Amino acid sequence: MVNDNACIESFLSHLKTETLYLQKPDSEGSAQKLIAEHIEYYNKERFQKKLGDLSPVEYRKAIAA
Repeated sequence: MVNDNACIESFLSHLKTETLYLQKPDSEGSAQKLIAEHIEYYNKERFQKKLGDLSPVEYRKAIAA
């Protein structure tokens, strides 16, 4: 059985390349803070073409209405 984890793999790739590799946290606490900030950004501010130029949160709200 093959598991398709494309969504989470894509998210983790963005997290590493856009946040952790660029800012290089020097402690576990600063890494946790950066990860929390990235999750907030990824869900609420990062617009995606495939979602009609909406953020994931905006897209979910739009399809729920």
